[in-house]
Amino acid sequence: MAKSNLQVMLTKNVTKLGKLGDLVSVAPGYAQNFLIPQGLAIRATSGVVKEVERRKEVERQRLIAIRQEAESRKTALSTIGGFIIKKKVGEGNAIFGTVTDREVAQLITAKSMLEIDHRDITIPEINQTGTFDVSIKLHAEVTATIKIQVIPE
Repeated sequence: MAKSNLQVMLTKNVTKLGKLGDLVSVAPGYAQNFLIPQGLAIRATSGVVKEVERRKEVERQRLIAIRQEAESRKTALSTIGGFIIKKKVGEGNAIFGTVTDREVAQLITAKSMLEIDHRDITIPEINQTGTFDVSIKLHAEVTATIKIQVIPE
């Protein structure tokens, strides 16, 4: 005779079951003999369920605020316009060295006062003068594209 599942809230991450704060349905024996005694879960009462829902809503609002911040940074970058990098040039407009993500990050910070992590910048292979598109990942869902103009020094 099968018993119905028991709903518990996880108090720690449990492999193949869920993460901290998740509500999961498990077999009553698993909950009573392992999860609860080990301190991995607590029984899901109506108060616990309400608390979990409240926490999820707070987290959702926080993620929305982070995304809106990234969108506003994207707008700020697009209003600045182009960025100019001066490099030493050889024959055929070939530059000495390359344009690095750190250079671009410093240029953006100096011109716009926005802190950009150099690891979020993707630069195409730049080996001569000209205008290039550089993408900046501001958020998992928000990417800004700016124009970098490389000119002779």
